Amino acid sequence: QVQLVESGGGSVQAGGSLRLSCVVSGNSYDTDYMAWFRQALGKEREGVAGASRYGNTMYAASVEGRFTISRDNAKKILFLQMNSLKPEDTAMYYCAVVSWGLRRTWYDESQYDYWGKGTQVTVSS
Repeated sequence: QVQLVESGGGSVQAGGSLRLSCVVSGNSYDTDYMAWFRQALGKEREGVAGASRYGNTMYAASVEGRFTISRDNAKKILFLQMNSLKPEDTAMYYCAVVSWGLRRTWYDESQYDYWGKGTQVTVSS
């Protein structure tokens, strides 16, 4: 079993930065692929960024160049550095894990085995 707890969300003005963290507890062997998703009010959840245990990363087009995903496998933490934030980045951000073997595109949430409860990010103009 793996438990995920996100933190680091908050309210910032447009152009500001936030750093999200996701602490993993349980068997870290079961964290082959990790990702951040987000869901804005009235919208479907979408993939933001993903990272393999070997450091390969993927980004949604809307955040590429502004967000950076990273993971510390030793400390079992997933990060999302968010710079140049925009009002459209406002959402609940979730951390998710594929235990072993990414089977479809990284943003296909149906393959993720574990999810955190989320942390709210609000960007004002």
